Parts: sequence; structure tokens; C-alpha cells
Amino acid sequence: MRRLLASRMKFHLLGAFLVSMGCATLYKFGVAEPRKRAYEDFYRNYDPVKDFEAMKAAGVLESAPAK
Repeated sequence: MRRLLASRMKFHLLGAFLVSMGCATLYKFGVAEPRKRAYEDFYRNYDPVKDFEAMKAAGVLESAPAK
């Protein structure tokens, strides 16, 4: 029973570190990178003036009434 806590602690700390690094890696490549690509794809072809005119024509904006 001597040094049981110390020996088990090493094992659990290493395991916790590996699991947390695995989760961080999975999040980066499973969530963050696809999200960045989606934003890049959206803003590559985005025309804010055309979007403003469409919202203005639909009557969404109170400060710029539709004509």
C-alpha cells in the first residue's frame, strides 16, 4: 500500500492529459476548421450592397423604407 496514491496518480494524470489533448484535436478538426471554411466560402461571394438592396426591397429595414 505504500506509494499507491503516487503510482496511480501518474497513470491517471497521463490518461487525463491524453484524453484532453484528443478532445481538443477532435474539436479543432471536427468543428473549428469546417466552421472557418464555411465562413470563407460565404464571404468569398458575399455582396453586402446586393443584400442591403434585397432587405430594403422586402421592407425589413425601418430606416430605409422600400420604394
